[in-house]
Amino acid sequence: MEPAVQELLNSPKLALHVDTFTRVLEEERQRREHFYNEVTEYEKAEFINGEIIVHSPVKKRHTEAGKLLIRLLDLYVQIMDLGFLGYEKVLITLTRNDYEPDLCFFKKEKAQALTRDQMKYPAPDFIAEILSPSTAERDRGIKFEDYAAHGVGEYWLIDPEAEVVEQYVLEDGQYALRLKSGSGEIESAMIDGFLFPVRALFDDAANLREVQRIVQVQN
Repeated sequence: MEPAVQELLNSPKLALHVDTFTRVLEEERQRREHFYNEVTEYEKAEFINGEIIVHSPVKKRHTEAGKLLIRLLDLYVQIMDLGFLGYEKVLITLTRNDYEPDLCFFKKEKAQALTRDQMKYPAPDFIAEILSPSTAERDRGIKFEDYAAHGVGEYWLIDPEAEVVEQYVLEDGQYALRLKSGSGEIESAMIDGFLFPVRALFDDAANLREVQRIVQVQN
C-alpha cells in the first residue's frame, strides 16, 4: 500500500475525504461522458484528470519519427502475425483517464478480443509516445504513472529533436529504464524478436534498409 493511501486511512478526516473524492469523481464521470459524446474521429483528444486535452499540430520531425516507427513495426507485426498495431486515433480507456498514444501494440491474445467496431480500447502491451514541447510533461508524468499502473508492459519515449529513444520496461509495477540512446540497437520486451538499429527511427535511409532486411529475412 502506498504511504499516501495509508496516511489517508489513518486520518480522522477519512469520511470527509471520501465524500470529497466521491463528488469529484462523479463530476469527472459526467464530463467524461460528455467527452465520449462530443469527440470526433477528426481530432486527436484525450481526457486527463477531468480535463479534455485537444492536441495541436506537430512539427515535421515529430511526424517523420512516427512514420518511420510505424513503417517498421507495422510490417514486422503483420509478417510475424503478432497482434494489432494502433496509432494516433486509438482511444485507450483506463480507470480514470483516456489517452490516444502515438503508437500502441496489443499482443495476439488481447488483439483477438478486439472487434472491428471497437472505439474504446483496454490497456495495450506496448506504447510509444513521440515527445513534443506541448506533450512532454504529460508523457513523462501522468501517462508514465498511469500506463505503469494499468500494466502496459513497455513504454518508449522518442525525442525527435535530440534523436534519442528511452525504453522503459515494467518491473514490479513500475517502469525501469532499460535503454536511452541515439545509436546502437534496441530490442522490444513485448514484441517478440523486434530488434533494430535506433537510427532507423530518425534516418529514412537507415529505416528503408531495415525494412528491406525484415522482408528478406522472412522470404
